[in-house]
Amino acid sequence: MRRILSVAFVASVMFAGALIAAELKSGLQVGDAPPAYNVKDVTGPSEGKSLCYRCKYGARPVVNIFAREMTPEVVALVKQIDEVVGKNGEKKMAAFVTLLTNDPDKDEASLKAIAKKEGGLKNVPLTVFDGVAGPEGYKIAEKADLTVTMWVGQEVKASHAFAKGEYKTASAKAIIEDTKKILN
Repeated sequence: MRRILSVAFVASVMFAGALIAAELKSGLQVGDAPPAYNVKDVTGPSEGKSLCYRCKYGARPVVNIFAREMTPEVVALVKQIDEVVGKNGEKKMAAFVTLLTNDPDKDEASLKAIAKKEGGLKNVPLTVFDGVAGPEGYKIAEKADLTVTMWVGQEVKASHAFAKGEYKTASAKAIIEDTKKILN
């Protein structure tokens, strides 16, 4: 009897843990307005300068990828977003990556190396933000390793969040599909 109760308890704890993981919320949610924040552009048209891409892109359809680490899977997602942006130039779609870091100088070099290795990302600037907590007002969850926020007309239309190790290349399909929400 004790063994059955132990197994039941372990199973219920695992189930509850899975529910909590599935409900990770990070970043702005649907209906929120994205506030302004500054980043340092590492590979984009304003390379080396601090600017507000949210401000620069205005009411355009935007994908903002917040990452705490540029894993191969995240880089693959960025490449896919780069392609989507390239195909939607007539809709003035834009995107940028915000690497959340406590050591922007060190991470600038790694972002440049990634861009060079990938043959240069044509449409998605890689940027750094000084501080792993992320920009004030964006509500980036401490447990989120990757947060993808999409907006148009200053209103968030889609948001995705992944804890460390949760994001897999297969997850990109749902993110790419959600770009339609900001393009229509």
